[in-house]
Amino acid sequence: MRYVIIGTGVAGFSAVEAIRSVDRSGEVIMLGDDPHGYYSRPGLAYVLTGELQDVSLFPKKREEYTRLDFIYKKVRVLGIDRANKKLQLEKEPLQSYDKLLIATGASAVPLTVPGANLQGVMKLDDLEDARRILKHAKRGRTAIVVGGGITALELTEGLVARGVRVQYLLRGNRYWSNVLDEHESRIVEARLQEEGVTLQFRSEVSEIIGRGGKVTGIRLLDGRAMKCDMVAFAVGIKPRLDLARTADIALDRGILVNEFLQTNDPQIFAAGDVAQVYDPLSGRSVLDSLWSPAREQGYTAGLNMAGQKKPYLKAVPFNVTRLAGLTTTIIGAVGGGVDEDVVGIARGDSETWRQLPDAIVVQGGFEVNHVRVLIGEDRIIGAVVMGDQKLSAPLQAMVSKKINIASIRDTLLRKDVKIADVLVDFWSHHLASA
Repeated sequence: MRYVIIGTGVAGFSAVEAIRSVDRSGEVIMLGDDPHGYYSRPGLAYVLTGELQDVSLFPKKREEYTRLDFIYKKVRVLGIDRANKKLQLEKEPLQSYDKLLIATGASAVPLTVPGANLQGVMKLDDLEDARRILKHAKRGRTAIVVGGGITALELTEGLVARGVRVQYLLRGNRYWSNVLDEHESRIVEARLQEEGVTLQFRSEVSEIIGRGGKVTGIRLLDGRAMKCDMVAFAVGIKPRLDLARTADIALDRGILVNEFLQTNDPQIFAAGDVAQVYDPLSGRSVLDSLWSPAREQGYTAGLNMAGQKKPYLKAVPFNVTRLAGLTTTIIGAVGGGVDEDVVGIARGDSETWRQLPDAIVVQGGFEVNHVRVLIGEDRIIGAVVMGDQKLSAPLQAMVSKKINIASIRDTLLRKDVKIADVLVDFWSHHLASA
């Protein structure tokens, strides 16, 4: 049996691990065109701030690669011939497969304004991008950051950490409006301003201005001009669908898969940012760009490729991130509406977060220790925890296990009640009686 995996991210690597847990004799081949192979993309933000050296992004040691006994080819895949089960490679012979996994991930949506190709216009999609930003980010320089979601904030904080003066442009009237509520957005914005970041709301770039091929500034839609040495953008990501599209694999916004992560071709599977999977919470097929679901999907796809029939059960989306230096956990369905700063989905985002749940919102805490809980008929549907994280694990369990909270629902809805205390007390009693 020959298993071929297109993509070197966490979904592809997890598939290799899963296949090898079942089949030690089959041939496993990984194909990818990222020059650095498998590394931790969430760690790129910490490379920007200087908290990590880029060598720390590579989580696997040589012995682990040897133990998994797979072939890695640094090559670009140009096409899939489904009828003959062959892949067309760039400057290489055809590659045959018995089972194929498409784990090509997603790429940054480009800026589409005049001047977007000037030197000094940056994105943060991969390790090469991070190195390019660091090379450009000299103390005393000025940068303009455009976009929303986690990556735009990572760019802002990384540049500030390097001594760059940053102006952050938002098309909307607050930060990450389809996931955070107004109070949470304002907490993040205030912390950015304390770090010296200038926020510009209702501001949209119409043109990037340059001289000698290099960025010198931008022009806004309202005609204002702003000087800068670099422009960093994160306006969303889109699944890499070209291979699947030309092979006539069923698509929507991503590659559509069944519960076994199979496409409409039973020999071809998809996992990670490129896959659109069924979400029982919303009853729809959604996109995720979170590390954990990509890892779990890859592993489940690998098991199914190796003949173990195992359905992928999408977990409640859960992410621990850092927003303006503040540890923030986002669980389940928490938001709604449209974010003007992001096209589609952002990196580190789940479409499930943006479902506007039929729920009552209760909030507690103050400036930097804040909790927002969305309560349904008898359970918690979603939560945001900023600052003190003692509630994040209990809330994740309550949301994912659909634990009945009818006994404390009325208490949580009371004005001026200490939500955190009520939840901690409920959780300790729940554990004691379990």
